Amino acid sequence: MATQTTGPAAITDTAGVVDRIRVSVPERSLRHDLRAVSIVWRRELIRFRTDRLRAITSLVQPFLFLFILGTGLGRLAGGSLPHSANFDFKTFIYPGVLAMSVLFTAIFSAGSIVWDREFGFLREILVAPVSRASIVVGKCLGGATIATFQGIIFLCLAWFAHVPYKPLLIISLIGMLLLLSFTLTAFGVMMAARIKQFQAFMALTQMLVFPLFFLSGALYPLNGLPAWLTVLTRLDPLTYVVQPMRHAVFSHLSLSPYVAAYLNTHLAPSITWGGWVVPLSLSLGIVAVMGLVMMSVAIAEFSKTE
Repeated sequence: MATQTTGPAAITDTAGVVDRIRVSVPERSLRHDLRAVSIVWRRELIRFRTDRLRAITSLVQPFLFLFILGTGLGRLAGGSLPHSANFDFKTFIYPGVLAMSVLFTAIFSAGSIVWDREFGFLREILVAPVSRASIVVGKCLGGATIATFQGIIFLCLAWFAHVPYKPLLIISLIGMLLLLSFTLTAFGVMMAARIKQFQAFMALTQMLVFPLFFLSGALYPLNGLPAWLTVLTRLDPLTYVVQPMRHAVFSHLSLSPYVAAYLNTHLAPSITWGGWVVPLSLSLGIVAVMGLVMMSVAIAEFSKTE
């Protein structure tokens, strides 16, 4: 018959069991942080791969803007173009619509943070023995990769906008899409760091996405605007990507020198600050700095949340 040990002997036995049970928590290191970045990045890719409806619906709006709105606006803008110009207005708005194809995907990918917070999964990630910065970096890189992939899909439609498939042009556009996707994802992660409900995040992003798109000059030239609107366009990070993308597209078109000069002057003017022309390299540098700053803010928010 089994006997149950009580009293001091039971306490001694329990202490012995506790001594034999060791919880091993690995120390934080750069290798573990990089592994965490890789895991979060791959998780984003897996979620996107299994959600095919999301990949299809995110291309609907850019498709409508390019082929429907572009065709309609082209009829209005046709009278302002030189009669000898063999130029389609869809070519003008294509860089802006290309930026739009990554805009929604990049920002909305950060919404999974709010979703994970509601279901408690985010808390499990935050207690892992890795720095919270690695989680934010992995999230930003994952969202940027997904959004860039969406942009590459839409880039395949360049021929319908009479944009040539020249290797140098395609590579430069993909590079700018990756930069824009990273900055927009960092912006979304920064907002999601403090928002508790998924509905509130969607409402906020819907309120911000279209102003970002329309203020970037995606559908109209940036010259001749009122002073207040000019200031707003210069505060929009999309402006500093859409204009370099448009400049890259126009520089690879087969146009006469007269038509090319007209288009660069009237439809694709350079970004200026008080009359000073902003170089293209500085424009892209501004976008990169914005992305790094917003990612840093997101890291700071995650470090003091939960």
